[in-house]
Formats: sequence, structure tokens, C-alpha cells
Amino acid sequence: MRTDSSPGDLPAREHLPAAAAGTPVLDVVIPVYNEEKDLQPCVRRLHEHLTRTFPYGFRITVADNASTDTTPLVAARLAAELAEVRSVRLEQKGRGRALRTVWSASDAPVLAYMDVDLSTDLNALLPLVAPLISGHSDLAIGSRLSRSSRVVRGAKREFISRSYNLILRGSLQARFSDAQCGFKAIRRDVARVLLPLVEDTGWFFDTEMLVLAERAGLRIHEVPVDWVDDPDSTVHIVRTATEDLKGVWRVGRALATGSLPLDRLARPFGDDPRDRDLADVPKGLARQLVGFVVVGVLSTLFYLLLYSLFRQFGGAQVANALALLVSAVANTAANRRLTFGVRGRGGAIRHQAQGLVVFGIGLVLTSGSLAALNAATSDPAHSTELAVLIAANLAATVLRFLLFRAWVFPDRRDDDHGSHPRGHQHEPPRPAAPAYATPPDAPAYATPAIPPHPHGPLPRRSVEHTLRMRPVSPARPTDSDPRDPR
Repeated sequence: MRTDSSPGDLPAREHLPAAAAGTPVLDVVIPVYNEEKDLQPCVRRLHEHLTRTFPYGFRITVADNASTDTTPLVAARLAAELAEVRSVRLEQKGRGRALRTVWSASDAPVLAYMDVDLSTDLNALLPLVAPLISGHSDLAIGSRLSRSSRVVRGAKREFISRSYNLILRGSLQARFSDAQCGFKAIRRDVARVLLPLVEDTGWFFDTEMLVLAERAGLRIHEVPVDWVDDPDSTVHIVRTATEDLKGVWRVGRALATGSLPLDRLARPFGDDPRDRDLADVPKGLARQLVGFVVVGVLSTLFYLLLYSLFRQFGGAQVANALALLVSAVANTAANRRLTFGVRGRGGAIRHQAQGLVVFGIGLVLTSGSLAALNAATSDPAHSTELAVLIAANLAATVLRFLLFRAWVFPDRRDDDHGSHPRGHQHEPPRPAAPAYATPPDAPAYATPAIPPHPHGPLPRRSVEHTLRMRPVSPARPTDSDPRDPR
């Protein structure tokens, strides 16, 4: 989606203002379930660290997930004693449900969460949220799998964590390194658009959020962390792993079927250099060439496989026509989505019809090549036929790209409203959302509305609140206590 900004220099990415207001910059959520023993030392240690080192206003929110012990009483007592601490009680379990509820209602421009055991060294907290405060990134995660991370944990958990992240890379093409680290942050304006798409309410919540954010083109910042595993963790590894694998299957199926409106999330938060019209630079030509070549190679292999299969049951001309027809339909569909970025079903039939015309040109070239080969040799070898067909297809490929770019998927531009992506019509203005929070009964993967700013569009990655810098005492070089067994 193109922005309305005019060509020229990119606007400066704005650091979060530090002026007068009572809203905290950072809201750290601690989801807990039956943590009456660890909650108080965790909150006090985190509060002391933020008071001493964090140069903005902050809040600590204890999100109680239907605890059955005295955890709610401990949380209430901490909220009464410490002005920056509040407690929220949920009557249903689920870490994802707790994060969604608190983040959706929070007024802080930067939202974070960490596990109650504080396995992560708190010195990583400011580096985690700094890219979000500066406007550089949309989400930030701690990574225990970075080369510079220092991690102390058992071989079993290490194996499970690395295996899980390999599964994510192989099945969902995830590029972030550590999905399960309980140390993440997100900008509030991003969360309000992204969270309605996240279906899971348990441990898979943040993994699903990261996958969707990455697929939508949002920027994810990774921070190497020092991590000491909690031997008394109450997480059920087998059950959690099973639920995570179910979540991987569900999200992968949704991505494959296109049921997620990720195109509505692609770069909605400001200007992007890829959306600009630059002089003497053909728009998207390099990317389209790469995509067309990749699709063409795969289509050629698919075509040769079909030709070899059909050749066993008929003559060369029939096998060539059938193989080219099937591969042409697949090639047009792949180029429509991957090379020229046309999404949705609008115009798909017309594009396929035009693609069949291009197919006819390829059929003439390849069939003519076969006819010429048969005229020159009465009984050509199968390998010779394949070589001739490859040469003919290479010649047809150049013409196919030019026809696709100039005729099937032309670059349509609207003089009144600026330029738009290939194959897309100008979208009408979106209605403003009446509320930001997600209703409890909202259907999964509902298309979110991007909330408007009351004073007009925000500059790139800016936050609408003007906040006051808190005075802090000089920071000590470390937050580690040698007597702390963590």
C-alpha cells in the first residue's frame, strides 16, 4: 500500500518525545498463575531496576491468570505499596489472553512482557525497548540463540528450543531466531492493528504474533540476552510443545490459503522508500525480474516433468500442448501473486485469459521447434527433444515477461490519487474504528482497522503521546546480585 507522502527525502524517524504528560512510556506486563512465592521479589527487583536505570515513566502490570493461591493478594499489596505497579485479574487462564487483554487496554506507547522468574538479565530491558522508543523498529525480542548470548540451561530445554525454532524456519519461513524467549516488546500502535489477527490465547501467542508481523513486513529487532533457566518452572514442556505444533499447523494453513489480510498490515505506519517514485529507476523492475526468473525456473521444471509424463501416453505434440497448458495456468497464477504483487480474486479470470494468449505464443514457438526437429530428423532422441524445448522456452520466456509486464499486469497509475501497486485499484478511505480493544467474541483473523490520529497522519513511526522524562539516579554498571541464585 502506498502512502500519501510526496517524493523527496525520507522524513526523519522520530524519537519518542520526552515532555510533560502523565502517561508512562513503558508498560511491562508480568503474566502469572499461582506465583505467590516468586511474584513479590520479581516485581520489587524489576521496579528497583527501572527506577534506577530507565529514563522515562514506566508501569508494571501484574496480569493474574485465574490463580487459585494467594497470588491476587500479593499483587494487590504490591500495587498498594508501589505507585508504578498495578494488578489485573483475569478469570480465565492463558498467557496470550493476559497479554492481549492488558496490551489492548494500555495507554503506554511501548508494551513489553517478561516471565515472573526473571531468567533474563534486566540489563537487556533498555536495549530491548530502545529501538521502539526511537521509532526504528516495530517489535523487539530477546534471543537466547544469538552467538553473543550467554545461556545457562539444561540440554533437554536447549534441544527443544532449537528444534522448535528449526521447525518454524522450515514450515513458516520464520527468520527471527528465538520465538519462545519470555522477553518481548511491541509498539502500541502496532499492537492495536496486529493483535486482532492473533488467535492463540496460550503459549503460542507470541510466536503467532511474530510470524504474522514478519509476514506483514514489520521490523523485528533482536537483543542477545543473558539467561539462567529456572529449575522450578511450572511450564509443562510436552503439553506446551504439542499446542505449539498445532499452532504452527493452523498458522501455516492460514498463510497458505491466504485467509489472513496481511496486505492491510504491510507498511501502514509511515513512509517507505520502496513506495517512492524515483527518477530513472524503473519501479520494481529488479524485484520483478528476480521473481519472474524464480517462477520461470520452477515452471520449466514442472513443464518438463509433465511433458515426460504425458509423452508416455501420446505423441510429442499432444504431450507438449498438455504440459504447456497446465504449466501456463500455474505460471500465470504464481507470477500474478509473487512477481507482480496482485492479491485477491479481482481480475483473476481476465489475467488467466490473457495468460492463455501468452501460452498460445509459447505453444507456437515450442511446437514450431518440435516440427522443425522432426523435419530434420525422422526419429529424434528424447534428450534431443528436451534440449530443443528448453531452447524454445528460453526464447519464449523473454517475450512472456515483456507481455506480462506491459499487457497482463500493467503499471496502472491514477493521476488524481498518485501511483498504486500493479493490478490494484485505488482503495476508498477506511472508516475509523470506534474502539481499539478487541471484543472477546471477535472472529479470528478479522481485518483490523488502523486508528486515525486526531491531528492527522503520524510522521514515520512516531508515537502520539508527549511524555515527560523522569529524573533518575546514576545507573550502576550491573544489576546482578551475587547472592541471587538466578
